[in-house]
Amino acid sequence: MNIPNKCPSCDGKLTITELCCSDCKTTIRGDYSLPIFSLLSQEEENFLRVFLAARGSIKEVERQLGISYPTVKAKLDAMLNRLGLGSLQAEAKKRRLEVVERLERGEITAAEAVAILRNFEG
Repeated sequence: MNIPNKCPSCDGKLTITELCCSDCKTTIRGDYSLPIFSLLSQEEENFLRVFLAARGSIKEVERQLGISYPTVKAKLDAMLNRLGLGSLQAEAKKRRLEVVERLERGEITAAEAVAILRNFEG
């Protein structure tokens, strides 16, 4: 994306303050946040393109980039963390574990646990 996302002087957060139409030259001024994907490095952006083109198939990403399964997973995890999305997986895992613990304590039946877990996926 080649848009700087940090101030070169103080490392602060940058915002977009002006947009201009390349056809009619209409200018819009305001204070807009940069897209979340501007946080990705060029290497991460290229990896994401391959991942999306492979429709999320880790095997296909492995094949196209010539890297191992653990490397693909590590790159995905690093990208999710950089975008602030890594905690979503951790939260989902925590919620599933809580359901299993409730089941073990006898607070819910197996059928109730299955129903709750299915709702998490939906």
